[in-house]
Amino acid sequence: MRARFPIFDEEAEQPLVYLDHAASSQKPQEVIDAIAGFYARDYSNIHRGIHRLSMIASDRYEDARTETARFINAPTTSQVVFVRGTTEAINLVAQSYGEQILRPNDEVLISEMEHHSNIVPWQIVCRRSGARLRVIPITNAGELDLDALDNLLGPQTKIVSVCHVSNVLGTINPIQEVARRVHAAGAVLVVDGAQAITNTPVDVTALRCDFYCFSAHKIYGPTGIGVLYGRDELLARMPPYQGGGGMIESVGYDSSTYADIPSRFEAGTPHIAGAVGLNAAIQFLRGVGEEQFYQHGRALASHALERLAELPRVRLLGRAAHRAPILTLAVDDIHAHDLATLLDENGIAVRAGHHCATPLLDKQEVSSAVRLSCGIYNTLQEIDFFFDQLAIACTRLGKPIT
Repeated sequence: MRARFPIFDEEAEQPLVYLDHAASSQKPQEVIDAIAGFYARDYSNIHRGIHRLSMIASDRYEDARTETARFINAPTTSQVVFVRGTTEAINLVAQSYGEQILRPNDEVLISEMEHHSNIVPWQIVCRRSGARLRVIPITNAGELDLDALDNLLGPQTKIVSVCHVSNVLGTINPIQEVARRVHAAGAVLVVDGAQAITNTPVDVTALRCDFYCFSAHKIYGPTGIGVLYGRDELLARMPPYQGGGGMIESVGYDSSTYADIPSRFEAGTPHIAGAVGLNAAIQFLRGVGEEQFYQHGRALASHALERLAELPRVRLLGRAAHRAPILTLAVDDIHAHDLATLLDENGIAVRAGHHCATPLLDKQEVSSAVRLSCGIYNTLQEIDFFFDQLAIACTRLGKPIT
């Protein structure tokens, strides 16, 4: 498997131990070849040309939409909107849907484990609309408190927006159950799926969510493209997020009419090569077998937890029973950046800092932490190497943990 990823050069003087998958995944040769091949042989702008290249490029772009819809089991391709990534998808929903329906004293619910991308857009839309932003607590284990959710849901609740998988705690939230409770209260459910898309099956029909957001670069695809899934009836009611070419039906100086979904939300020249790369990434996942990815991640997480149990002075943030291979660690009196720097000297790439989840780290009473997160290319030996080097780094910093 590692041989399919060019960045893991076996002849390199210092092998790369890449444990920063949750920030962005490395790319297999298939994805790199698909993008390079598209630029080399098939590139053109799409949907507006009648020449052969434009038709080929248009087909490849729409093929990516079809494959993405199949990948997440969206009922129709019109429910798949291409955006720049999860962040833009959430902003699109907040501004186009949220601003349309929210009124003073309405409520938007998020959870304590959210990424900044699922906090700030809702703060902005609540400030503009006069709605209130309320926060669902998490348990001491780092799981969503469903009883607290029930207590917060009420007639004023219009939108609930939560992550499928926490980028800090690794918690896999029970989205299907959350959807049942949210819909019973008459509200709409938005799901940040950035960390879930390669760590757990995503079937938007079975999950019964109203909107689902994810980024291609988290599933071995390119940066700069992501997906917003939305139910047809909701997308059809939403005004455009941006204006320009490609999203219109007719334009006059006094007024314009807009294209049908999903084109209405895809103004301007899109990231065509990104869509081709996303399609290649989905084919890569399918070729390996999606269940293989999930099983491999579970095995790595289990082994990491076993190694962590040998280090009682290292604190794990979150101990959810159902989790992804994402472990965020804090060591008393050692700054995460110092640890990450020493680990990097041995070729170990991890994320350090607040992980774009400052309120969550504040709740955990830590200012920074080291996160290791795994992909299909990681091995049990790399997990062992990480923990061995973590112990050495702590000793070098004067805080031995063994």
